[in-house]
Amino acid sequence: MSGERLLVIEDDKKIADLLFRGLAYEGYTVSVADNGERGLAAARDAVPDLIILDWMLPGMDGLEVLRRIRTVDETPVLMLTAKESVQNRVEGLETGADDYLVKPFAFEELLARVRVLLRRRAQEPDEEVLRYEGLELNLLTRQAWRNERPIELTAKEFDLLEYFMRHPRQVLTREQIYDRVWGYDFGGESNIIEVYVRYLRSKLEAEGEVRLLQTIRGVGYTLRIE
Repeated sequence: MSGERLLVIEDDKKIADLLFRGLAYEGYTVSVADNGERGLAAARDAVPDLIILDWMLPGMDGLEVLRRIRTVDETPVLMLTAKESVQNRVEGLETGADDYLVKPFAFEELLARVRVLLRRRAQEPDEEVLRYEGLELNLLTRQAWRNERPIELTAKEFDLLEYFMRHPRQVLTREQIYDRVWGYDFGGESNIIEVYVRYLRSKLEAEGEVRLLQTIRGVGYTLRIE
């Protein structure tokens, strides 16, 4: 039995009951809140190991709940929503969600994603600071610099850059990036990796610095100077 503490913030009683019963059966300690305010209070009173958060909540919606959670900690958040466009996914991830599941969903898939997020949380970084060609990432404070210039990164931008910095000069395929940074595939036609690489380049090259993220056409990307 696992024993990790999960918080479900979901106003649909049928879905909330399904998640409570299913996750409890798998050995998790589960608590449920039916709106954003109660969810924040529950997360504050007893910090969970993972939060399952519905986007469309009455009153304070899931994005606002997520923003407030991210001001105080990095608890993994799996967002549930009926919104399925790439732009909606980007918005949720930019706000700080670690994963994103569109309703209706199979419980088995949700359970698999919960396990992946909890495994990632359990893996302690083997280094505090990653460095490459004037670029620095502090894995504990999640701060970034290039040539001592601070760079503001969203949660998912940081995760993507960390993955590149853990594999400098190695060509990473789109499939590898999907699997490691997002944990699943957005679909063969999705351009979400290109979107995030563009975000990173604009921030890393904001003062005319040499490009570090290179496109390997037809394959993927690599972190190196050409």
